[in-house]
Order: sequence, then C-alpha cells, then structure tokens
Amino acid sequence: MKNINDITASFGTLYHPKSALVFYESKTVDKDVYVEHFDMDKQGNPINAHPLTEREAKSLATALQTEKDKDKAFLKSNGILPTNILHINPNTDKGAVLWYTKAKKRQLYFVSGLDIPSGIVYVPPMVWYANKNSLWVFALASDRRPIEKTPLYCAPFFNIYEDGRVCMGSVTINIKNSASVEEFVSAWEDYFFNSYFSHLLGNNSPIKGNCVNLWKELIQTGKPFPKEVLKKNNKTLKNLL
Repeated sequence: MKNINDITASFGTLYHPKSALVFYESKTVDKDVYVEHFDMDKQGNPINAHPLTEREAKSLATALQTEKDKDKAFLKSNGILPTNILHINPNTDKGAVLWYTKAKKRQLYFVSGLDIPSGIVYVPPMVWYANKNSLWVFALASDRRPIEKTPLYCAPFFNIYEDGRVCMGSVTINIKNSASVEEFVSAWEDYFFNSYFSHLLGNNSPIKGNCVNLWKELIQTGKPFPKEVLKKNNKTLKNLL
C-alpha cells in the first residue's frame, strides 16, 4: 500500500464561508423581492437569519465595486508613469506595453548543454514589447531613450525567433487582469531572465560572431556588452507601434 502524503500545504488560498444571502421573490405582478442575510457558523451552516440591513448592503456594494475596479486597473500606473515606458495599450483583452531598459548587469541561466556557466553579466540596452501571452525583445545601440526612427537590433540571446518573439518553453505565464504597468513590466522581465537559455532559433546567429563564445567570454571576464557585435534586423521602433 502506498504512503499517503499530506499535500494541503500546496493548496492555494483557502476561503471560509462567512455569510450568505437568500433572495425571495413574490408571485405577484410587481415581483417584490426580499433579501435575507445569514451568518455562518464554524461548520459553514447558516445561522442568525435576518433581513439584509442597509450597512450590509453597502458593504456588499463596496466589495463588488472593488472587484470591478480591479479589471479597470489593467496597465494603469501605481503613480507617475515610469520614464522607460514608451507606449501602452490598456485594453483588457488586447493590452500591450512597449518599454526599454538600459545596459545593466543581469543574472543569466544557461542549460548545461551549452557549456556556458550561469552567472551575472552585462546585457545591452533592450526594447521590450509584450501582451498578456507573448514577449518580443530587441537590442539597442545606446542607452538613449528610443524614438520612432531608432533602429532595432537582434536581441543577442538564445530562445528567440528571427522576428524577436521569445520562445518561453515550459514557463507558465500568469499576467493578471489587475496588473499595473509596473507589475506587468517587472513580471515579463522576470519571466525572461529567470528562465534557462537553451538553443538558437532560426538559421542565423543573432550576433556578428559565435553566440556561445560571446556569452562564455562575458561571463568569465565581466566586461560590458560589446555593442559592435549587434546585428541590425531592418526594423525601427515605429514597426512596434
């Protein structure tokens, strides 16, 4: 007989019943409605039945409005809009954000088959474009805020298609409808950099040279990313708008 393991610790948030509403409707022409409120005991049984009070009705309305506001909050800023945000489409279903990041050190992870040690390394300035389900990344030649005419370069990473779309593999993407633009951007950057780079996609190297050798050298030396190896992809920022 197999051992029984306690897996309750892996469950999500557990909600306990606190109250219940029962709606009664008359069979008259006017269809009068009466609402009765029940409290719940520790076993989840309804007790203390009483007509719904004005205070309870206001509390319910506030809770419902809060949930409605969460859906309206998608891609709204928590304060002043971050300066690295270039464009926002706040549509809940088709929402997307275009942003850029300057050259900086990042933790990169590589599968063992590439023979590149994981570690902290400089990455070039980048342009990011994402919706709820997909991410595209490109490189920039400088840290300056890009404009419509700014040329884009192939992102010098593994797991990226020639059009800039990132293959996320088995990574589970979970962007909430209530995500602020700050949360949205942070989540996608975490998804990208916290996954393992494993292979090149397409027939060509994303850089001028050998991509494996480049990252080996940068990991070992800690040098800034050499922007001269970036390869243009014949697109400008305007193509992403």
